[in-house]
Amino acid sequence: MAIPRGIRNNNPLNIRRNGDHFQGEVVPGSDREFKQFTTMAYGYRAAFVVLGTYLAQGRNTIEKIIRAWAPPTENNTEAYIANVEKRSGVGRTKVLTAESGGDYRKIVAAMSHCENGVPANMADVEAGFRMQRKIEN
Repeated sequence: MAIPRGIRNNNPLNIRRNGDHFQGEVVPGSDREFKQFTTMAYGYRAAFVVLGTYLAQGRNTIEKIIRAWAPPTENNTEAYIANVEKRSGVGRTKVLTAESGGDYRKIVAAMSHCENGVPANMADVEAGFRMQRKIEN
């Protein structure tokens, strides 16, 4: 079985290459489409930073997050939302805040599973969460 791209790149949520630069990002990376990170924890950190930015923009539910993260033009967005809701145990319309760290960790782990087809390593998720400052516990 091939190693999923997000795992190979230490980018578990498959953040696309763009002008943003994150701590731990490999620049330039060898993947032409997706960012690469030095460790999986840095990849998770970047995901939490992006979701913290989403929160500041009013994307404060699983539905709003996933509609931006995995738009219908590229994905089966409804299936992604349902999968994250089921795997995280967080309701799709539950309003998240900057103090919803526990829910965000579950959501990011569920998104990682959707992106890669394998369960997230929670130690890496936790390490990434601890390295960011946008979302609190």
